[in-house]
Amino acid sequence: MSTPWGTYALTRFPEDPRDRLRAWDASDAYLLRHLAASGTPLDGTVVVVGDRWGALTTALAGHRPTQIVDSFLGREATRANLARNGADPDATGLLTTRDTPPSRIDVLLVRIPKSLALLEDQLHRLAPAVHEGTVIVGTGMVKEIHTSTLTLFERILGPTRTSLAEQKARLIFCTPDPALDRGANPWPYRYRLPDGIGSPSGRTVTNHAGVFCADRLDIGTRFFLGQLPRGTGAARIVDLGCGNGVVGLAAALDNPGAEVLFVDESYQAVASAETTYRENASGAARFEVGDGLAGVPAGSVDLVLNNPPFHSHQAMTDATAWRMFTGARRALRPGGELWVVGNRHLGYHLKLRRLFGNSELVASDAKFVVLRAVKKR
Repeated sequence: MSTPWGTYALTRFPEDPRDRLRAWDASDAYLLRHLAASGTPLDGTVVVVGDRWGALTTALAGHRPTQIVDSFLGREATRANLARNGADPDATGLLTTRDTPPSRIDVLLVRIPKSLALLEDQLHRLAPAVHEGTVIVGTGMVKEIHTSTLTLFERILGPTRTSLAEQKARLIFCTPDPALDRGANPWPYRYRLPDGIGSPSGRTVTNHAGVFCADRLDIGTRFFLGQLPRGTGAARIVDLGCGNGVVGLAAALDNPGAEVLFVDESYQAVASAETTYRENASGAARFEVGDGLAGVPAGSVDLVLNNPPFHSHQAMTDATAWRMFTGARRALRPGGELWVVGNRHLGYHLKLRRLFGNSELVASDAKFVVLRAVKKR
């Protein structure tokens, strides 16, 4: 990525030589060009929100920015990109969306997230640190910036306008109004699960902003809940890509005595899962943010339950599902099982057969399939 501060070699995390997706896009480059051309002072507290793979943080490393992200993978990419380009990772503040933000912000740079809810939550959390002199610039591809996006900036931070588009990217300029009555932050959101879905029926779910299907039970998870194995005698169960933790909660309620590990790469998701579990169950459970099952000892798990995503930011890909399946096979003991729900057209059965040597169709409907794979050895 070429910028007014130099050229940077950037990669996503985990690195994959077969991955042709870049770790930056035109909106990152547009924002950096604007900062240099406008002479924006960067000697105060600079906060970069939603920097997907660390491109902005790496380019601005000399100004000791504080990065705030929800993605574990994005945070690890930032660490790697800083080191790769000769910057000191310890000179940059790397915070998550669950951490307390800086108390004063002089320059606020916002990479517009896919989730409008996450943007709303983060603007609410950051607003108290913004003052009249704060420079606020958002950036995103044209397809990512909508009227609702601008409305959030207007309602929470102050008057907002946009730039002309360049290379299908656009900037957002916001003039802070500290006296603005922005109202209360509506996140996290809580809702009651419907009846007829097994052991979690009628229980309350907590969703922090940005977690998939924040206000209702999604139809894929609902179908999966109706097919989950019960009373398996499994000692260790993993809810892989746990989201708000409903699947792992069901597994815990249906398998008393089992330890359940909830893992996701989203800090917001794991926080949601922990609250959901603590309010509805009392058994042994662990909650980890990470890259799938990379940190789980090989051969230590009896059952993995997985509803894999098939997109990474704006890109449609099966790379995440493949990493999840590979990690599950390594973590499972011989005889351990991986249960997966997915859209019929994704062809997960072919991947499972290739990896496990077997794949059983447990159930299907017009849209989803539930598959079971057993680790033979």
